[in-house]
Amino acid sequence: MALNLLCKGLQNPIKLAKSMKPKATPPCAQPDFFQIELSSIISLQHPLVRLSAEISWDAFEQQLQPTYAPVMGAPGINTRLMVSLHYLKFQHDLSDEDVVARWVENPYWQFFSGMQFFSHKAPIDPSSMSRWRSRLGASGAEAMLKATVEAGLKLDAIKATDFVHLNVDTTVQTKAIRYPTDARLCDRVRERLVKAARKEGLKIKRSYVRVGRRLVMKQSRYAHARQMNRARAMQRKLKTNLGRVIREVEKQTPHPESATAAMLVVAKKIHAQT
Repeated sequence: MALNLLCKGLQNPIKLAKSMKPKATPPCAQPDFFQIELSSIISLQHPLVRLSAEISWDAFEQQLQPTYAPVMGAPGINTRLMVSLHYLKFQHDLSDEDVVARWVENPYWQFFSGMQFFSHKAPIDPSSMSRWRSRLGASGAEAMLKATVEAGLKLDAIKATDFVHLNVDTTVQTKAIRYPTDARLCDRVRERLVKAARKEGLKIKRSYVRVGRRLVMKQSRYAHARQMNRARAMQRKLKTNLGRVIREVEKQTPHPESATAAMLVVAKKIHAQT
């Protein structure tokens, strides 16, 4: 029997594959004697309850639908649940772990997430939130902000004049930021400083382009092999080369233009902390 199922799956794998699209919000079920219905223990005039009725949750599902594969893989987590958890996370300035832990204790949060009955278990693993943010991207974040603003305007919680100036905090977004003492960072700022200086017409005797590239490769290999003394020696050479370029630029022009001056400030800062 197992062999027959395997053969059928190989002949038509699409039918047996699961869709990766998020699970839809389950319809209202019949009350259970052992379950507590949220609508019976909360105030329907609570701000979160009113906000949940104004937000267009279907718009988020349509926005994220192209990011999921049509077949293969485990089904995605319910979109309303993820959107509501992130809304609560940013509103109360909580970590992924804390917002999931407090969700279990708060019936208003559960109702806002689309739950019908009170749950004593965590809805997801906190690590799923960071992966969902990566899938969301910039366009999805804009959709979340737009839906929140529209709901706030409908409830008269905010006014249109409040959005004359808007600051967007992207600290939760994953960025390619190097470690402050990274050897490659020291070599990269040397390249940028040389490029900015030559653009202003300064003559740099030695740019250390080939030498710097070779030192970065050696430092990386030594660090990977746990030969830390040799790795630190390569990093000291990179720092020395950066210092020579900084002094040469300062010697040629005590008051460089804005581009070189800004890069010189960054180069000095990295040279001091490396």
